[in-house]
Amino acid sequence: MTSIQMPQLGETIIEGTILKWLKQVGDHVERDEALFEISTDKVDTEVPSPVDGTVTKILVAEGTTVAVGAELMEIAEDGAGVSPAPAAPPEKAAPAVAAIETPAAPVAVVAAPAAVAGTALPDRGPRSQILSPLVRRLAKEHGLDLAAIAGTGEGGRITKADVQAAIAAAGGAVATPTAATAGVGEELVPMTHIRKAIAQHMVSSNQISARAWTMVEVNVDHLVKLRERAKDLFAQKYGVKLTYLPMVVRATTDALLEYPDVNARLDGETIVRHRYVHMAIAVSYDQGLIVPVVKDVDGMNTVGIARAIADLAARARSHELKPDEVQGGTFTITNPGPYGSIASVPIINQPNVAILSLDAIVKRPVVIDDAIAIRSMVNISMSWDHRVVDGELATRFLTRVKENLENWDFAEDLGL
Repeated sequence: MTSIQMPQLGETIIEGTILKWLKQVGDHVERDEALFEISTDKVDTEVPSPVDGTVTKILVAEGTTVAVGAELMEIAEDGAGVSPAPAAPPEKAAPAVAAIETPAAPVAVVAAPAAVAGTALPDRGPRSQILSPLVRRLAKEHGLDLAAIAGTGEGGRITKADVQAAIAAAGGAVATPTAATAGVGEELVPMTHIRKAIAQHMVSSNQISARAWTMVEVNVDHLVKLRERAKDLFAQKYGVKLTYLPMVVRATTDALLEYPDVNARLDGETIVRHRYVHMAIAVSYDQGLIVPVVKDVDGMNTVGIARAIADLAARARSHELKPDEVQGGTFTITNPGPYGSIASVPIINQPNVAILSLDAIVKRPVVIDDAIAIRSMVNISMSWDHRVVDGELATRFLTRVKENLENWDFAEDLGL
């Protein structure tokens, strides 16, 4: 008999949520065939079977958050001579227990009914009394009354997103949502868990930060000509398309090392300056928006950056990112330009203190040496947190990015 447990999907991941069971009791599975989908933060992952066999037990209900190492299901391996046994309904399954190793000592984590911890919750569904360790911890840290929070998870269970929404509301009472009613010509589309997470993250950022905004205009005529001349050779030589984004990342990284207060986070009343750059790149995909991180981008040339971005973007859109690959960014770049945007005011990706936006490159008339000329121009803007960054610093930083893009010889950096 093989026990399937919640896998360790990243160094900082301690739990995951069962999104969907792809196999049921009695189903035969083959090695490497997907068993279930799990979610960790904004990353969804399918977990494959390690053996050929038959599912005999499912121990956790869909929508349940459990610790890494918790037992989820059992599979009788082919040839073991074990017949599938009836499984208890997931709603009545025993609490999931797992030991999580910490530097100090193993800690037992239990996903148990709320009554065990003495928390009286109203009955809002068959799973409304079950709380994950993370939900308990968040509620305790922020002094929230869980009885006042209506769960949107499976069977009325209170999810992490529900608690985060209550935190974003500054600890105020959370009203029980009323069922939406479709009018003539309207369609009701429930928010996915990822959409909820994005919504909470964006609202929370606006409530936490003092956002301000600055934009500069950049002449990228020589970059447009370089890309047109070199894109075919670049693709043949390096196996990825040549876009403008890696050049912008390279120029921005240099500016971040020059102005570390823009490459920082605010920890209480302390500014933490990062002397390295982990560049978060916003990627649009079928579930909304995800922000994978290119780690140690300050040690890469433009070719390396192009390859890293292409790899992360491709795996983001195919739902193959690892949880650690969407964490740890020190600065964020979003790129709405390919969709035609000419000016953007993005929301800061917490805990960063700034986010840069690369908009569409368009030809327009500009004055050069007292003469009107047509050049390829782009607006590069930045939303920044006025708690850490001031207007002078923001402008000096963007000016450095502008100067890099207008003056650097990227042909040499690209090895062309």
